[in-house]
Amino acid sequence: MFKRSFRSQDHTHGRVDKSARLKNKGSVRDPTKLSKLQRSLREQETSSSSSSAARAIGNASSASPSPSPIVTLTIGREGRLFAAHEDVLRQAPFFDAACRDNFLDAQSRRISLPDEEPEVFSAVLEYLYKGDYYPRLIHNRQRNSWELEDHPPNAGRSPRPSPNPAAAGGGRNPAGAASPDAAVYLSSIGADILRDTVIYCAADRYGLEELKRLALRKQGLQAGIDVGTILRSAQYAYAHTPDSDSRLRAHYLALIIRCRKTFKRSGTMQAEMEAGGTKLFFDLFVAMCNHLDDVIDVSNARTPKTV
Repeated sequence: MFKRSFRSQDHTHGRVDKSARLKNKGSVRDPTKLSKLQRSLREQETSSSSSSAARAIGNASSASPSPSPIVTLTIGREGRLFAAHEDVLRQAPFFDAACRDNFLDAQSRRISLPDEEPEVFSAVLEYLYKGDYYPRLIHNRQRNSWELEDHPPNAGRSPRPSPNPAAAGGGRNPAGAASPDAAVYLSSIGADILRDTVIYCAADRYGLEELKRLALRKQGLQAGIDVGTILRSAQYAYAHTPDSDSRLRAHYLALIIRCRKTFKRSGTMQAEMEAGGTKLFFDLFVAMCNHLDDVIDVSNARTPKTV
């Protein structure tokens, strides 16, 4: 009986030692295999991160639009250089057709406009980028009227001639001084023309209808312009707008009729009318007749007729 219990204890102790040995054997790892496993894991992580980064860069490059190419424009007789993005220029039908019809120089992407005035084209380019050109049109909330930036308020008024139209350079209207940038010197004519009128005609060439409306509205806010500049500007408007576009022409006809007393005293007006032969004065004659007919009709309506 003693021997049996002794064997039982030996057998139990042997099983415990064997299990402990197995456990210790499983917990011990080969350092060479461990380093290879860690190196393999690091390589997998690096390759997966680099592939995901490459995919992210590819997606970003495909999602972001490519920048619009730069177009160089040579403006005026002196060849002043302007630069603009192609997508901005193509807002104007004229430049859209020029780019589409390969009017651009294939090597330098250049457009040449030798007959355009640099100052006028600068205003057109400013409008294409900003939706307006200097001086900007600003709404005065206190007066509920529109005014020109950095200009005295003359909202709602048409450009009025100066009271001393025969003076060289023109006088100044006490009710509103002429802004220094109201007129622009055109080398093709060799004289000053109202800037908004020239911009209106340029907008008509380039197919920018909204710019035409903006220029016409701004011109209605000018004041103190001498008679000579107004008449030259009216002639310029007739020469550079089609007969189908009567808005700018009607603006000048209404201005001359409304300020006819001032124009009547002008030696410039008399010389222009004596020269004659222009459509401006024919339309002015018709408009004056229609105006007189309207005045007579209104007077007859107010005065009872007698036999």
